[in-house]
Amino acid sequence: MEYKDYYKILGVAKGASEKEIKAAYRRLARKHHPDVNPGNKEAEARFKEIGEAYEVLSDKEKRSRYDQLGQNWDSYGRQPQGWPGAGGVRIDFEDLGGGGGFSEFFKTFFGGGAAGFGAAPGFGGAEAFQPPADAEAEVDLTLSEVLRGTTREVATSGSRRRVEVKIPPGVRDGSRVRVAGEGGRGAGGRRGDLYLRVRVAPDPTFERRGDDLQTTFRAPLTLAVLGGEAQVTTLEGSIGIKIPPGTPSGQVFRLRGHGLPRLGERSARGDLLATLAVDLPRSLTARQKELFDELRKTGA
Repeated sequence: MEYKDYYKILGVAKGASEKEIKAAYRRLARKHHPDVNPGNKEAEARFKEIGEAYEVLSDKEKRSRYDQLGQNWDSYGRQPQGWPGAGGVRIDFEDLGGGGGFSEFFKTFFGGGAAGFGAAPGFGGAEAFQPPADAEAEVDLTLSEVLRGTTREVATSGSRRRVEVKIPPGVRDGSRVRVAGEGGRGAGGRRGDLYLRVRVAPDPTFERRGDDLQTTFRAPLTLAVLGGEAQVTTLEGSIGIKIPPGTPSGQVFRLRGHGLPRLGERSARGDLLATLAVDLPRSLTARQKELFDELRKTGA
């Protein structure tokens, strides 16, 4: 009977972490999925092999058993009378039988419908095999929700269950929020993870640049020339800022701490970059024209 090197099948080292194993499985499963390769028997067989490898290496108990077996497979696998199973019981290869999607190696090692070494609790044999699947959903947020954080109630795929997900302040457009154990159900009732992909809606007042925000505020010509106080809109309301005399249109004012929160840092925030736009008068009274004419004569 051929030995199945599950680590080699997934393309990972024997000491690979759970995260590395999961990433390798997802990448290969997408590549060889029957829906992607319709009618391709070789891809279908490869897909089953990948799923079998993941079923073992993603489960701590199965992986531990498999690693112990790997050290002695040559001696046990060549004994016609079988090899020691759990509790010292010997399993005869020829008596296991049974069909299904798993290899004879898997069924010999973990059971798969026959008595002996036994499948892990809740595992119903090859016919019931289904690896836990991660699920994805999209959520739309406003900048105000990014500022304060929010919650969303999401319906999980393939069920009527609804999950309330907390979205932290400062989350960025395109990022994913992971909810462990709320994805699709797999073998033994295990679930994958749920990932919420964040989309931040465009805002008519602010433009995001990392954790900073950019905006434009308007002030009359007289205020720009003579100086004074102007109002700038922030995500938390308007605040007054001082405009020095002779400030040109296009001058940028940095309002520190009035941007968005830095993800994972409770008190740290970006800045608000406010650009001054000077409003020129569209119509002038006779007196105003005289004053501007006098100003022009001074060379200003």
